[in-house]
Amino acid sequence: MTRLTAGDPGSGSGAWPRPGQGAGTDGGGRWGPTRRSCPVAEPGCGPSRGPRMLNVPSQAFPAPGSQQRVASQGRSKVPLKQGRSLMDWIRLTKSGKDLTGLKGQLIEVTEEELKKHNKKDDCWICIRGFVYNVSPYMEYHPGGEDELMRAAGTDGTDLFNEVHRWVNYESMLKECLVGRMAVKPAVPKDCQEGKRVLNGMLPKSQVTDILPREGPSSPSYDWFQTESAVTIVIYTKQKNINLDSVIVDLQDDSLRAEAVIKDHSYLIHIGLSHEVQENFSVRVIENVGKIEIVLQKKENVSWKYLGDPLEKHNSFIPKKDTGLHYRQCQLIAKEDVTHDTRLFCLKLPPSTHLQVPVGQHVYLKLSVTGAEIVKPYTPVSDSLLSDFKEPALSPNKYIYFLIKIYPAGLFTPELDRLQIGDLISVSGPEGNFKVSKLQEVEDLFLLAAGTGFTPMVTVLNYALAHVSSLRKVKLMFFNKTEDDIIWRCQLEKLASKDKRFHVEFVLSAPSPEWNGKQGHVSRALLSEFLQRSLENSRVFLCICGPTPFTEEGIRLLHDLNFSDDEIHGFTA
Repeated sequence: MTRLTAGDPGSGSGAWPRPGQGAGTDGGGRWGPTRRSCPVAEPGCGPSRGPRMLNVPSQAFPAPGSQQRVASQGRSKVPLKQGRSLMDWIRLTKSGKDLTGLKGQLIEVTEEELKKHNKKDDCWICIRGFVYNVSPYMEYHPGGEDELMRAAGTDGTDLFNEVHRWVNYESMLKECLVGRMAVKPAVPKDCQEGKRVLNGMLPKSQVTDILPREGPSSPSYDWFQTESAVTIVIYTKQKNINLDSVIVDLQDDSLRAEAVIKDHSYLIHIGLSHEVQENFSVRVIENVGKIEIVLQKKENVSWKYLGDPLEKHNSFIPKKDTGLHYRQCQLIAKEDVTHDTRLFCLKLPPSTHLQVPVGQHVYLKLSVTGAEIVKPYTPVSDSLLSDFKEPALSPNKYIYFLIKIYPAGLFTPELDRLQIGDLISVSGPEGNFKVSKLQEVEDLFLLAAGTGFTPMVTVLNYALAHVSSLRKVKLMFFNKTEDDIIWRCQLEKLASKDKRFHVEFVLSAPSPEWNGKQGHVSRALLSEFLQRSLENSRVFLCICGPTPFTEEGIRLLHDLNFSDDEIHGFTA
C-alpha cells in the first residue's frame, strides 16, 4: 500500500506549520528534544503533495520484525461508523469548518495548557513539537478513540513513532493544527559551506546587546514551508500591531522585512536560498502581535535553510538609526488640483508591501542634473469623499501626493516633468504622529496653511471614520487666494455630508469679492475658532504649514492655554 512520508527532510526547519504545509521533522527541523507523543493517522492517509513527497514501500514494508510491523500487529482496528471513512475525513478538512476551535489562529502552547485538554471532546495532542486538536478526528481514527486518548493532553511523539512513524500526520491533521509547543529550538550554527543557517529564532544575545534597557522586548522570528510557499513569522511581543507597522521588499531574491514597534525597528534582511515569485502576502494578527509573510516559491522544492544574513539582519534598534530604504514606484496618473498643485498617483511594485501610517510622511528621491535630490511629502487619500476603509488584509497598491509645483524650484519642476510610466524612488514612512493621540478625543482642531493641508487629509479621514468619541472636527485653512485652496469643493461637500465637520477658509490676499475671513494666523482668529463642544471636552490640535506659520501657531496655542500634550506640529 502506498503511504505518504511522515515529513520531508529539512522542510520548514525550525518553523511554524500551518494548514496545507508539511512540518519539518528531519534535518534539525524540530523544536527542542523529542518527547512522548501520540498515534494519529493510519496508513494510506492524505492526498499527495506531489511525486517527490511520496514514499512507495515494497511489499515487505514494514519489514518483518520491524517495530512498526510488531506494533501494528499488536493493535486491533475498530469498525467505523457510516460516513467516517478516510475520504469523509478529507471532505471534512476541505469543508472550511473550524476544526481547531481557534478560528484559524496559531498559538504557542505551554505544557500546562496542553494538560488541560485531555478529554474526548477537548483533546489536544503534541507530535514532534506541534499541537493538534484531535477531537474532530476521534470518530475517523481506524485505531479507535481509546488509542488517541492514550496521549490526550500530552506529548505523544514516542507513542506515535512506535505505531506509525512513517505516516504523514501533518497532512492528515493540517486543519487541526493548534500551534507549537512553547519550547525554543536549538539553532544550528552553520550550514553547508559554512554559512549561517537562518531557520528560526536566533539566540537573544544577538539582538539584545544593541537594545537599550528601557524599551520594547526584542522580537524574534521563525519560518516554515509547504510544497509551494515559505512563511516567515515575526513575533513582535507587542499587541495591536497593524499592517502599516510592516514594510516588506523583495528584490533580486533578497528579502527585507521591517517591523516598526513603537520607536524601534526590527529588521529581517536575508538573501533567500531559492527564488521566489514577486507577489507575496502579509498578514497581521493584532491581538497577539504576530506578523506572517507568505512567499510563493518559483520551484516546488524543499528548502534546507531560509537564506544568508545580509546587513543588519535580525537587528532591533531605534527607528532613527535604521536609515532610509527606497523602492522604485511608477507614476501612473497626474492631474491638476489648483493652478499650481498636482495630484500624483504612484504605483508600488508588486514586490513591496508599504502602507504609510496616518500623519506620517515619506521621502521622494529624484536624480536632478546628476545629483540625487530628496524631499519629504505626506501621502493623501485619492479623494476626501471616497470610502477610505481599507479591507483588513489588503495592502495598498497606490500612493497619492498633493504637491505644489514651484517654477523656480529644483525638485518640483523635475517631478512635474515626469511622464506616465516613469519611476521615482520612495522611502519608507517617517514621522512621530501616532493615531493613539486621537483616541477618546471629542474636539479635533486642524490648522493648515497651503500644502500643510496634506497631513490633515488622513488625520481628518481617520478621525471621522474611527474615533467614536468625536463630536466635532474643525479645519481652519489658510491660503493666499481662492485659487490656492486645495480641494475646496470636496471640503465643502464633506462639511454638508458630515455634520461633525466644519471648515473655515482664511485668505491673506483675497479678491474684493471675498466675503470670508482674511489675514494671517492670529490670537483673535484662533480664539474665535477654538470653541469646544463642551466646557471640559477632550481636545487635540494639529498644525502644519510653512515653518514660520507653524512656529507662530504653536506659540499662540500655548498663549491660549493649550498644553504640549494637546498639540501636534507637523514638521519634516
